[in-house]
Amino acid sequence: MKKTLPLLSLLSLGLIFGGPVESISKKVLADGHAKNVNWNLSTWGKRRAFTEGIEAVSAYVADKSGGHFTIKINYGGTLSKPRENLDGISLGAFEAATFCASYHADKNKAVTVLELPFLPITNGDVQKAADLAVYNHPATIKEMKKWNAKLLMSAALPQYEFMGRGKEPRTLADFKGMRVRALGGIGKAMKVIGAVPTTVTAPETYRAIETGTVDAAAFAFYSHFSYKINEVSTWRTTNLSPGSVNCPLVVNIDAYNSLSDKNKKILTDAIDAGYAALDKAYSASIDKYTPVAEKQGIKKITYTEAELNAFRKAAAKPVWDQWIKEANAVGLPAQELLDLVLKTAKEASK
Repeated sequence: MKKTLPLLSLLSLGLIFGGPVESISKKVLADGHAKNVNWNLSTWGKRRAFTEGIEAVSAYVADKSGGHFTIKINYGGTLSKPRENLDGISLGAFEAATFCASYHADKNKAVTVLELPFLPITNGDVQKAADLAVYNHPATIKEMKKWNAKLLMSAALPQYEFMGRGKEPRTLADFKGMRVRALGGIGKAMKVIGAVPTTVTAPETYRAIETGTVDAAAFAFYSHFSYKINEVSTWRTTNLSPGSVNCPLVVNIDAYNSLSDKNKKILTDAIDAGYAALDKAYSASIDKYTPVAEKQGIKKITYTEAELNAFRKAAAKPVWDQWIKEANAVGLPAQELLDLVLKTAKEASK
């Protein structure tokens, strides 16, 4: 049987022998723009609302540096698989990447506080404030240093809703026994009401629903259409809003430290441009895809406030308490991080 090297070994070899990307050690700059800096960013899928943030960051950096600092976005998992992007950052196989915290919660436990169900995140501005507060907390910075990684911004994904086929969950009790693609805190919340969560990756979800191995999937509204979940679905929820998944843009610390002060400032300033682009893209996606869902005859399921309150009561605090227990066990100031999210969200909502 032919043996193959695991991805991490290949990434390591890539660093030793040059690999598909430039060695980070070659990118140490003099002051200003004495040398060009060309970064590679690893992500998955195709360009969509989710990636408009990194597209805006890339465009901003190139523009403000006069083309001396560029970030090439590599789509389709061509540099690394979604679950292995943080490993690639750690090894220096590429300088930037996106990942979702729930893909490997044990590696970035601090960030997963942002994935707890029913947090008071009411809009993109509140999400941005909460994300950056957690990203810049000393405990998060320390944890990410283990992976030689620095968090810049998130994809600020909107609240998730379900889309699926087969029996319609007209009441929350109907979710019992249903196999759902639901990550992080959303998956734990769904488990509380009897659903069976699975962590199928986004690109695999269409096939999973088509073949019946999964009954429904939780995504931001537009993502159902990006991954063509609408093509194999017959119903969708409209107001369940159990939470979201946190997917940061992360950079290799060595690559960041090698930047000139001028380029560091450009990269930091690009964050606001990234969030503005995401807000615009998510709003446009709702306008674009709502008529598509209606034309396809996908049935809308809207729950009563009484049902939603019962769901929140049953799923929020137990999942929050369990997360605190798990985070404390790995040395994180869990209650402090959760309180930070709640306080920041409250202040940002004013």
